[in-house]
Amino acid sequence: MGEVMKKLNVGVIGLGTIGSGVVKALKEKRHIIAERSGVDLVLSYACDTRRSKGRRLGLPSGIFTVDPQDLIKSDKIDVIVELIGGHHPAKELIVQALKNGKHVVTANKALLATDINELLAVARKSGRQLKFEASVCGGIPIIKSLCEGLVANKVDSFYGIINGTSNYLLTKMREESLSFFEALALAKKKGYAERNPRFDVEGIDAAHKLVILMFLAFAKLIPLEKVFREGISDISELDIKYAHEMGLVIKPLAIAKKVGDDLEARVHPTLLPRNHMLAAVNGVFNAVLCRGDMVGDMLFYGRGAGSFPTASAIISDLVDLGKGRTPESFFVSAAKPRVKRVRRLDEIVSNYYLRFTALDKPGVLARIAGVLGKHHIGIAQVSQKEYRRAKFVPVVMITDRAREKDLRRALDDIDKLAIVKSKTVKIRMEDI
Repeated sequence: MGEVMKKLNVGVIGLGTIGSGVVKALKEKRHIIAERSGVDLVLSYACDTRRSKGRRLGLPSGIFTVDPQDLIKSDKIDVIVELIGGHHPAKELIVQALKNGKHVVTANKALLATDINELLAVARKSGRQLKFEASVCGGIPIIKSLCEGLVANKVDSFYGIINGTSNYLLTKMREESLSFFEALALAKKKGYAERNPRFDVEGIDAAHKLVILMFLAFAKLIPLEKVFREGISDISELDIKYAHEMGLVIKPLAIAKKVGDDLEARVHPTLLPRNHMLAAVNGVFNAVLCRGDMVGDMLFYGRGAGSFPTASAIISDLVDLGKGRTPESFFVSAAKPRVKRVRRLDEIVSNYYLRFTALDKPGVLARIAGVLGKHHIGIAQVSQKEYRRAKFVPVVMITDRAREKDLRRALDDIDKLAIVKSKTVKIRMEDI
């Protein structure tokens, strides 16, 4: 005898870009999903405060509502997909749904990054499940891979390009010799950047996603304020050009790595060798390189945002619910933490790219090198860029490995020198 088809009645709250993709997938792919999975996903209700969203998706009045309580209180809904984003009222709706006996699937990375433990506790107490594959890297199944495929591994590091907007901006700056603001205007025109792109370009979005990955890998919810963030808006087309000449590429990396019992957690522009696998990840694509003690390096690559890639991850969670699979995050939240503390930025050790705007006269390089040496910082590579008839010229250096604290003190001293015109540009390098 064949397996009995399992039916799951789904309600979607929020019909923006992702919500619209989920509704279309449930309507258009219902039969193929059922054939492949044995789970019949039925769109029972959809909610948005804007009636125009329902009309645009062709939803009949019996399915569409403007009141989320219609979904939360409905006896015929098994699972609610929350896609309104932000903290409020999303958190309250998720809690209400769980307490009302409904499973919840969400893509809400900002909420999970601060409240995942609390929400999982509510789910456990309610005997329901909270699933969130779509919260990190859109359609790339990294959460399922971490919790299932790599369950026998200790994963001790992540290096991720996990914000497509910032990666697109740096890609266009490099490929078309654009300034940051020229690239941003292009990204907005193409719909790759929000009207207010702050969360993307300042690394906030990437920090949210990194916190979720660290929670799953290290069984510890790292407070957002402990994740160092540096945005990409100060990156100059000059630095992209000079890095290229040195065989390097600037990428917007999210980094989490275990060092003994400590954890480094940071999001910032990072220089990588041009032949590194992450250096080849361009445009709006995402990639995460994780290192397991049994499998070694694994690269997860694909579209990290957008209507259909993210909807794909949500459908995967819905099928898991239909099959009765318990989310591994339940067990992670009760596990013993694998790290004791987050390292301060001052403690990290790295190579650095430095660009000075220095007076073009003999002895200047020696003075800069002297200050660096006084702070125990060696120079691995140096290049002076000649500008004809310019009083001040760019000087580019790559340092040996140095402590962030020592470098910061050295640059404080160098930037006070009369031979240096403006604040030194500093970009961290990563030896992956």
